[in-house]
Amino acid sequence: MYQTSDFNVETAPPTPDYSLDKNWAVLPDQVPPILEDFMDESNTKKADVFFIYPTLFTDNKNSSWNADYTNTDIRNEVIEKSAAMQASAWCKAANLYMPFYRQAHYRIFVEPYATQGQAAGLLAYHDVKRAFEYYLKHFNNGKPIIIASHSQGSLHAKKLIQEFFDNKPLQTKLIAAYLVGVKIQNSMFKKIKELETPEATGGFVSWNTYKKNKLPKRYEQWYKGGVTTNPITWNEEKQSEEAQHLGILNSDKKIYPQSLTVEVIDGMLWSSVPKIPKRFLLSFVKNYHFADINLFWADIEQNAVLRTKTWFKQNSL
Repeated sequence: MYQTSDFNVETAPPTPDYSLDKNWAVLPDQVPPILEDFMDESNTKKADVFFIYPTLFTDNKNSSWNADYTNTDIRNEVIEKSAAMQASAWCKAANLYMPFYRQAHYRIFVEPYATQGQAAGLLAYHDVKRAFEYYLKHFNNGKPIIIASHSQGSLHAKKLIQEFFDNKPLQTKLIAAYLVGVKIQNSMFKKIKELETPEATGGFVSWNTYKKNKLPKRYEQWYKGGVTTNPITWNEEKQSEEAQHLGILNSDKKIYPQSLTVEVIDGMLWSSVPKIPKRFLLSFVKNYHFADINLFWADIEQNAVLRTKTWFKQNSL
């Protein structure tokens, strides 16, 4: 059970002003120290990545519908859990832009709170949309774009794709959209489709990770029928072996290659128990959603570089 209250936009945290650097978790010239090891010439790349972080606002005693992005603990959590462990995978390929936003509380995905929670989710998306509009006007300067996201962030990213890219002029600037941790279907877009080869551009990839041979209770509702990319081979192969896996970014900030196998089923990516320190703790975990990105961190890093290079080859004068 969650403490809750009636949604009221007037009691929501203040609207972020994205002309202020403090309302961005990461900018190319504003890199948190924890991210510095992942950066190289961070503000000189020819492509950008716009990253939207997942739901980190989960306190069941907090009755607020949307997170206060000015709160120090929330800001630190965004940087330490998402910027460092997730968004960093794209830093080799592109300049990272990552706005703070009034993320909706986790209970918007749980009954009986979901109906009222729609307004909180919409408020969160409006922040993301305004941040992206500011980015386009003031930062982009015509560069190609990667959209990357996880969980709640991918719900917002899906709307961004629909509103700004799909069958729009900006579609030509889309390197790829990595819409991870939610159910995404080709039917959600008019012209943008799933990418079925490692070097393909202009479309999206998506997956939801779970322990091998297990299914979540809401599999039929939340996952079945969704596009499931193999984030190791990046093609239509349904299985991959340990030798193909480039590496997990673990909580100790070390990369562990050849650590897992995967199998693609309808709407779900099954993973073996990863071979990392304290592996036995993961043997009791079924849902790997929290690690959708860092399980394949090195694979994503390499793939983002490949797709970016391919985009420039395809669009060279």
